[in-house]
Parts: sequence; structure tokens; C-alpha cells
Amino acid sequence: MNIQDFFPENEQPLDRLVEDGGFCSIFRTFACVGDSLSSGEFQLPKEEGKWGYYDMFEYSWGQFMARTLGSKVYNFSKGGMTAENYLKSFADSKGFWNVDLKCQAYIVALGVNDIFNQNKEMGTLADIKENWRDNAPTFMGHYGAIVQRYKEISPDAKFFFVTTPKDRRGTSWAARGAELAEAIRSMAEFFPNAYVIDLHRYGPACDEEFRDKFFLHGHMNPMGYALMAKIMMSYIDYIIRHNTKDFDRVGFIPH
Repeated sequence: MNIQDFFPENEQPLDRLVEDGGFCSIFRTFACVGDSLSSGEFQLPKEEGKWGYYDMFEYSWGQFMARTLGSKVYNFSKGGMTAENYLKSFADSKGFWNVDLKCQAYIVALGVNDIFNQNKEMGTLADIKENWRDNAPTFMGHYGAIVQRYKEISPDAKFFFVTTPKDRRGTSWAARGAELAEAIRSMAEFFPNAYVIDLHRYGPACDEEFRDKFFLHGHMNPMGYALMAKIMMSYIDYIIRHNTKDFDRVGFIPH
């Protein structure tokens, strides 16, 4: 065995997909904070041009992860979710701030509905205050407050912030997506114990071929969510392998 096989020279995230989750399995509990794409949502046409949207959590990438890793993965998510709604009402209504649900790792995948669908103000790092209650009412302020609240519940937990993949549906989407990705990267640098799952930079482009194979209308199909689980686990495995000293005390994080 050559230990250097774990650390290929010039390796980039997602150069290899791990089938067993790799070192992602060191975490025994995860919480997936997100919207429809974290909820295994399927979209089907209904009568008169209307659409039906169905959160089917057993098909979420989080639950594919759970079955692969043997870890507990919570779906702290819902279709249509925004950072503001999560912070102000949804998490409270579902009991997601309950200390009994504290996790060793939090995967935060928010921003699509805030920025693309509701055109919320992006904000800056200056919107994140020492006390989360004082944060400005912007996307970054609300996102930051979510992280701050979970840090109160699980102070030593690791956080993985997910950027959205590149979209090919026009220049406005591209520009807004790049702005959102940069905001999420900046928050990962701002918060301790935080890392970026940078799908905007390293993930598969959400182009026509990808949509043909892995989408069911406007959301992913079962194969798409299964693939996304492989991507999430492989990216976290990459982060751990390239930052081993950051993760050597994961076993002491309460869960």
C-alpha cells in the first residue's frame, strides 16, 4: 500500500467519485439544510398546464448518503425553501433547532430560491453580526444567522456550504449564479470549521445533456439524486483528505 495514493499530485475536487463514501463516513450525523434539491423533489405535470411538486425524502441525496455511509442524515429541507423562511419560521415549526438533533456536520444548500426565484438582496459579510439576531435582512445575513444558530447548538461541528452548478440558460442566470457562488465562498472563509462544496467551479454543468439524463422536468430524477449523493460524499472525502488535521477530532463532536 502506498499512502500517497490517497493524495494524488495536483488532484482537483471530483477527479474521482468514491463509491463507499470514502472518509465522509467519519461523520455519524449530518443535517442537510436546503430546498427542493435537498428534498428529493420530483416534478410532474398536472391538468391544465399546472405542475405537481413532491418532496420524496427517501430519494434525496442525503438519504442516498445515509444508506451508503450507515450514518444518520436529517433532511432539514423543503421545496421552495429560502434562507429567510428557514430562519424566521420553517426551522422553528419543525423543531430543527432542537439540541437533541445536533449533528457533527451540516451541509447547507440554500440560495436558488432566494437569488434566482425571489431576487433577494445578496448582501455582504458586513451583514453578519456577532449576535445573529442583529444580522441584516439580506440573503447573506439570513444564511449567516442559520449557521450561527447551529454553531450555538453544535459548536465544534463542521459545515459544508454548497454552491449551485453552472447553468446554461442564459447570461443573467450565469451572472447571478457566479455572484451567489462567490458569496457562499466568502462565508466559508468567514466562519471557522466551514468548507465549500463548490459545484459552481467543479461540479457538472447543468446543460442540456445533463438535464436529459438526470432531470425529470424542472427537478432531478432518481438517478440525478443518486449521482448528487456520490458527488457530495466524494467532495467531502476530498476536503477531509486535503485537510486531515482539521478532522482528527471529529470523534469527539457530540451527536
